[in-house]
Amino acid sequence: MTHARPRRRARRILALLAATVTLLAMPLAGTASAHGSVIDPASRNYGCWERWGHDFQNPAMQQQDPMCWQAWQDNPNAMWNWNGLYRDNVGGNHQAAVPNGQLCSGGHAEGGRYRSMDTPGAWKTTNLGSTFSINLYDQARHGADYIRVYITRQGYNATTTPLGWNHLELVRETPRYAPAETYMITGLNKGSRTGRHVVYTVWKASHMDQTYYICSDVNFS
Repeated sequence: MTHARPRRRARRILALLAATVTLLAMPLAGTASAHGSVIDPASRNYGCWERWGHDFQNPAMQQQDPMCWQAWQDNPNAMWNWNGLYRDNVGGNHQAAVPNGQLCSGGHAEGGRYRSMDTPGAWKTTNLGSTFSINLYDQARHGADYIRVYITRQGYNATTTPLGWNHLELVRETPRYAPAETYMITGLNKGSRTGRHVVYTVWKASHMDQTYYICSDVNFS
């Protein structure tokens, strides 16, 4: 009887240690809770999270969705934090803050967490018609000083070439939005573009000097 109590205490300590190790090993899913992104047409990292967040260890991802697979291998938190791809204190000088080839990662924002978003390849696309809308989800209700929507020029190949500012054409700059959960930008026109393109969204939040840089892969029918 004299040894039973210490043994029970040791088992409790071991159970607590095992639970702690399990929690530390889990992805930081809870961190994706404070900012926002374009959810339709889905941004690269939101799309990967939407398709694979519940099944991110499935080896089938490598064959079925290779661009998401390389992103999960590089840094899973780029997807768990799908709404945190932003830079502070840009001062409106976006081209200086975000170099060519790094547009989809916001210039290697957050210490390079999102660098896999810059990798050219066959990212999953959203099919769009001649006119289309953008649904930007502002989870934290930051508001927007403006939202700029660009589309890649005809002839740009997203499967082989990292995105640069020279590949983009500005098609819309919105006025200011009061804080809300979603912003719908309607009546966007693809022009003469056909096939695979990137819709690039620059969202300047209103709560501080904070700017989001968002790549959405699309296919214009």
